[in-house]
Amino acid sequence: MEVAIITGAGSGIGLATAKELHARGMAVVGIGRDPAKLEQLAEIIGDEERLVTLSVDITTDEAPAAIVDLTLQRFGRIDYLINNAGIGSPKPLHETDDDTLDHFLGIMLRAPFRLARDVITHMQPGSAIINITSTFAVVGGRRGGAYSAAKGGLTSLTQHIACEYGATGIRANCVAPGVTMTDMVRERMNDKGFRRMQVDMTPYPRLGEAEDVASTIAFLCSKGGEFINGQTIVVDGGWSSTKYLSPEALNA
Repeated sequence: MEVAIITGAGSGIGLATAKELHARGMAVVGIGRDPAKLEQLAEIIGDEERLVTLSVDITTDEAPAAIVDLTLQRFGRIDYLINNAGIGSPKPLHETDDDTLDHFLGIMLRAPFRLARDVITHMQPGSAIINITSTFAVVGGRRGGAYSAAKGGLTSLTQHIACEYGATGIRANCVAPGVTMTDMVRERMNDKGFRRMQVDMTPYPRLGEAEDVASTIAFLCSKGGEFINGQTIVVDGGWSSTKYLSPEALNA
């Protein structure tokens, strides 16, 4: 039985990924800060044999060891690490103070780095690390600031892991979602400008859902994804790779 560690597993993309990987027969180690969300995850999956959760702040010094120890004690192996935990609502460069910079880098670059470092020594050939980045790590984005810096750094880290450990049979890839309809994003849809930027510039008749990203992650954890290494798969309906404008926007 394969085993996957998922950070930020209590909601959004992390929750959808936990459900998808469990449905494919894996054991899941769900990591998050909010015990209530992790309890909800446990209720949704309803399988004490193949799910264990841990409420921990992944930025703390002791977090990686605690996660690895729990996983090995419970399941005896680690096949996949999905570094998904993140935060949003960044500010532009000139509005970003040092505390905000450190906060973003801590959660979305330092924590994944440290967890991957502790996990990879326990991985066997066929294992993989999947880092969840963003379209803001692929193209420039307004108000990206520290968020873009963290996600861009995570992309480079992924490429290093792919190069350094690929020969041992351990792969690393990024999944870069565009705007995905999580609870956090649904709130931002009340902003007319934000909504127009996403809806009018996406050449597909809907925006992304957490399940779209989860299924891509699951593919990278499957036999079909075995020869994919050091890549970024963008899941955004074409938003970042085209200059699409909806008819409504063109005629506005």
